[in-house]
Amino acid sequence: MARLIAKPTVIEAAGNKPKLIEEYFGRVNSGTTALSIARMKSPGGWVEPGQTPEFDEYTVVLRGELQVQTKQGTITVKAGQAVHTPKGEWVQYGSPHPDGAEYVAVCLPAFAPDTVHRDA
Repeated sequence: MARLIAKPTVIEAAGNKPKLIEEYFGRVNSGTTALSIARMKSPGGWVEPGQTPEFDEYTVVLRGELQVQTKQGTITVKAGQAVHTPKGEWVQYGSPHPDGAEYVAVCLPAFAPDTVHRDA
C-alpha cells in the first residue's frame, strides 16, 4: 500500500557548524531500516568528523558544492553531480563553498548513529 510521508523529521547533525538534516525515509521518520533518504543543507565552511560507515551512501548535489575526502583523495561534487561512497571506507564530508550546499543523501541500509563510526 502506498504511504504518504507528510513531512520530514529534523535530525541533529555532527560537524563544526549547524547543518539541517531532513529525514523523509529512515529509522526515525518512517521506521524504515532498509534505506534512508534525507535532504541536507550545510553552510559554507561546514565539515563533519571523518567516518567509516556500515552503509553505502549515494549523494546528489542540488545546489552549491560538496567536498568528499577519502583516503585516495578529495572529490568536489557540484550542483547536478552525484557521488557514491561505499560502506567500510573512510570518508569526510564538507561544504567549503561560501554558499554551502544542498543535497539529497540515500543510505543503504538506513543511517544509524551506531553504524556511522565517526572519528573521535
